Amino acid sequence: MTELQRLKGFAKALHGPARWDIIDIIGAGTATTDTIREEMDERGYDFGRSGLYYHLSELSDAGLIEVAGYVEEGRGAPTKEWTLRQQTIEIDLVNEDG
Repeated sequence: MTELQRLKGFAKALHGPARWDIIDIIGAGTATTDTIREEMDERGYDFGRSGLYYHLSELSDAGLIEVAGYVEEGRGAPTKEWTLRQQTIEIDLVNEDG
């Protein structure tokens, strides 16, 4: 993947305040999908489960977040626990090879 492709992926994934808020909620630790949804509700977002998963998928596809594990919460399927894959992004704007 070239630096330009990587930059485009980050720009797409970080488009809009909702995704920045998701990153803020996860922070330096981890957060479950349910915790993220509750925090997003408190911040004024009105996402259903599928809407939240869309944003989580975009961040995950760009390599910004990943599933850290699964948490059993009573009956039913376990919920995903998310973490940041990296806390900083560094992109070289000048290609010295070309």
